[in-house]
Amino acid sequence: MSHHLSGPNLRPPLGDSRLDMTDLFTFTAPGDRTVLIMNSNPVAPTGGDAFHPDAVYRINVDTDGDHQADLAFSFVFSQPQNGAQTVTVYRSTGAEARSHEPAGEKIFTDEPVALKPGTAPQVHSSGPYRLYVGLRSDPFFADLEGIGNDFTWTGKDWGIDKNIFGIVLDMPHTEIGPEPGFGVWGRVSLRQNGRLTSVDRGAHPSVTAYFNQEDAKEAYNEGEPAQDWDTYLQPWTAVLAHTGGYDAQAAESTLRTILPDVLRFDRSRPAAYPNGRALTDDVTSARLSMVSGGKITSDNIPPHTDLLPDFPYLGHPHPAPSGS
Repeated sequence: MSHHLSGPNLRPPLGDSRLDMTDLFTFTAPGDRTVLIMNSNPVAPTGGDAFHPDAVYRINVDTDGDHQADLAFSFVFSQPQNGAQTVTVYRSTGAEARSHEPAGEKIFTDEPVALKPGTAPQVHSSGPYRLYVGLRSDPFFADLEGIGNDFTWTGKDWGIDKNIFGIVLDMPHTEIGPEPGFGVWGRVSLRQNGRLTSVDRGAHPSVTAYFNQEDAKEAYNEGEPAQDWDTYLQPWTAVLAHTGGYDAQAAESTLRTILPDVLRFDRSRPAAYPNGRALTDDVTSARLSMVSGGKITSDNIPPHTDLLPDFPYLGHPHPAPSGS
């Protein structure tokens, strides 16, 4: 799977789907604009009918290649009331970007969140930024049943009828920086007893599901990409040796794609994973090929066809299942 169910025992962090970051995307759009998308809450709205009001959802941006945030966009949400909720977005730089706290300039304040299916996308604009936050169809496609059944493919796309909560932000390239290259990762932190704790983070799809042992997931979710190489090279090399027969040199070369867990994007080239990630990129097959040493090349599931050609790009939400 992608980053879905990234807590221990393939459960959401702290057992709360609202805190579960599912996927991260970055690509370019016409008009020299950079798109950032962070999805959460798999099988929404069953696992939660609003964003967690005590959480900070964040997209971090590294502009100088040191695997630390130079720019961050933090999304914080009001308490839902009568089926309605609002979002405030902070843009932080420098030291404030490296803190998990929302800080810096408010670029959107108390904008409505689209929590219900069947409504037109509520697109908000502020200066050079465009924002959509709310329920959308899940773009993730994979034969999860087949993966769980020793790669005996079923032809069933787990995500074909699923929804997520999407955060879509786009802006002129210059808002990221003058250079075409940058890196991104997502994070969800929860405030409990006055303390903000990171409960989920990631950039590359399927990493924690395939590489992290159960007793390592909590520390991974709290960690920083700048420490990833030193912390995870050895245990993840062992994973590749076991699953794909890699020797140490081949494993190290392969792991440089996903360690540190920062999704790099060179905007001078088309977005195609692992150079950024477009909504139609077959990341499941890419990860299966990696962990199997090239023995498994595809799960034979195509991208979804309900994606929008324009902002907010994610497809319209699927209706709630009957009886739910």
